[in-house]
Amino acid sequence: MLRQMEGSQAVAETIALCRPEVICAYPISPQTHIVEALSRLVTAKRLTPCEYVNVESEFAALSACIGASAAGARTYTATASQGLLYMAEALYNASGLGLPIVMTVANRAIGAPINIWNDHSDSMSQRDSGWIQLYAETNQEAVDLHVQAFALAEELSLPVMVCMDGFVLTHAFERVDLPSQEQVDAFLPSYEPRQVLDPDDPASIGAMVGPEAFTEVRYLAHARHLQALEHIPSLAAGFERAFGRSSGGLVRGYRTGGPGRGDDTGADTVVLALGSVLGTVKDVVDELRDAGSAIGAATLTTFRPFPFEAVRALLGGTRRVVVLERAFATGVGGIVSADVRAALPDAEIHTVVAGLGGRPVTKASLHDLLAKADLGPLTFLDLDEALVARELARAARRRRSGPSAENMLRDLAGGG
Repeated sequence: MLRQMEGSQAVAETIALCRPEVICAYPISPQTHIVEALSRLVTAKRLTPCEYVNVESEFAALSACIGASAAGARTYTATASQGLLYMAEALYNASGLGLPIVMTVANRAIGAPINIWNDHSDSMSQRDSGWIQLYAETNQEAVDLHVQAFALAEELSLPVMVCMDGFVLTHAFERVDLPSQEQVDAFLPSYEPRQVLDPDDPASIGAMVGPEAFTEVRYLAHARHLQALEHIPSLAAGFERAFGRSSGGLVRGYRTGGPGRGDDTGADTVVLALGSVLGTVKDVVDELRDAGSAIGAATLTTFRPFPFEAVRALLGGTRRVVVLERAFATGVGGIVSADVRAALPDAEIHTVVAGLGGRPVTKASLHDLLAKADLGPLTFLDLDEALVARELARAARRRRSGPSAENMLRDLAGGG
């Protein structure tokens, strides 16, 4: 059913259609509207049977999800930013135990300084926690990915994050095609847990594993992620057959040329990005194609596990790949581009950090960026270079004129 609605509301109603049995919630912007809407659905008996658990923190939310999932319930939660960091210990526990929890991450910057706007710093910081990470380009895709996430999590017994850009998607009103309950029920079977804690048949989970077996445990988790790379495309194909629209998958190209990709010639340059910024990137690609440039775009829907072979199949013949990053590794540079570079060792890879803390990524800025023939290995889009230069010079003056570390230690020790 086509409806004009807020992204958070669309996600909440879709989660309800997936029939979760336990929802554990702690509000943090910009995911609050999702769990608020779900609480109203539970209270109104539109989502039943379902236990809605208010908790005192994000750590408690995921800890309660772990208990509920281990007891055999289809389980869901949502978080963002510092909330995701607060549950970091539990993230590793959930994946280590192989629990099929689904969680929405409404992507938001991490402080300090405090910033409530969108970038991908939160989910990227947990990229190695053992959770599958799916990134939505639009609210429609956010809806579709949540349905697929439950099926994926339960098929592989792995937790799944569906990442959607905070405010840009969560609070945006747009037309969304919500599935019917009958459609979701036909696509997503009733949950049959692989492991269940039963008081009548006591067992321990997450018990201590010594050095003689810990590597094997980790390897088995890795093997399940590799299985996800095979399962995700077939799941996306099944979703398209059932719902009549393409959504999900591993990686998608836009005007990259080649078989099945339109009449465009192959793209010499491809801009690769995750999330909602793809809308702006596609507009710029259209304008540059009209001007005669051989350029295309690509998006990773699946970031963890990283789809190396799918990226090679799509971009293996591309001369230059510009990776637009909404987060970066301090002191290193690109996060996504490191994996892209490993997948495409013969390509010219450029990292462009853009949109941190919600700064707009404009068409004008992208046009200026892509017009540069000498684009370096690491660029910060729209960086205020004059301000940075002043602050670096000021810091250098403080280092030269301020007390030495030796003198400060002596003062602290009372040595005069």
